[in-house]
Amino acid sequence: MLTDIIKQKILLAQRNEITEHIIYHRLSQIEKDKQRKALLERISKDEQRHYNFWYDFTNQYVEPQKSKILFFIFLARVFGLTFALKLLEKGEDNAQEFYAKIKDIAQGVQSIIQDEETHEKQLLNLIDEERLLYVSSIVLGLNDALVELTGALVGFSFALQNVRLVAGVGLITGVAASLSMAASEYLSTRQEDTKKNPLKASIYTGVAYIVTVCLLILPYLLFSDVYLAVIFLLLTALLIIFSFTYYVCVAKELSLKERFLEMASIGMLVSIINFGIGIAVRKFFGIEL
Repeated sequence: MLTDIIKQKILLAQRNEITEHIIYHRLSQIEKDKQRKALLERISKDEQRHYNFWYDFTNQYVEPQKSKILFFIFLARVFGLTFALKLLEKGEDNAQEFYAKIKDIAQGVQSIIQDEETHEKQLLNLIDEERLLYVSSIVLGLNDALVELTGALVGFSFALQNVRLVAGVGLITGVAASLSMAASEYLSTRQEDTKKNPLKASIYTGVAYIVTVCLLILPYLLFSDVYLAVIFLLLTALLIIFSFTYYVCVAKELSLKERFLEMASIGMLVSIINFGIGIAVRKFFGIEL
């Protein structure tokens, strides 16, 4: 006999299954690779079957979660199929824990658990996106821009103490550095034994660098107070570090805390050093603007 609490959890599981059925179906429609498309459609049908299994228990129709469907379709289009599916599979881990607890009550749940485990293995073996192939090039552009430009902007801020001037100098420095990094990545990739295309690798590095540059100088265009701009510069840098670290850790199943703290510590250390350099340069050269 089902208690009210268990029935409510089953209804939630039922809703998740019909929602994921639609998500996998929609992802299969936008996927171009035939093998991936077939796998996504097969998983979609499995999720539909799971929904029907729970419907036999509850005898209640459950609406899919439309916001979740739109969210994961958005993630797949913007951040890639790998990231969207890995994040979706993380949610299914909680469902498997619940299924394991009630397998004595609901006969046949073990087959659903096995399906979910099979789905995860199939997706891990199949997915090999270009975005992940070039993730090292993106990291190179992001890391260099964050470490070099964040520190440089902090130094410029305390040396020049003029937001517009700092923004201009930062933009010139950033564009020049992005072109230099893109060229270096092109030459470096040509020498490596890798599947990466040198031109694409250089573009990924350069674009990642220049986008980071634009985000980092934005506070200097929004605020007139240089100290307020520095505060938002550091917050922006931390937000970029967290966002990209989260993306990589989900896609590659790495430790978020360890990688975030490592990148954030390096960036903040360089900023502190450049803070001291900025003050020293201002006093030594007698800069007054």
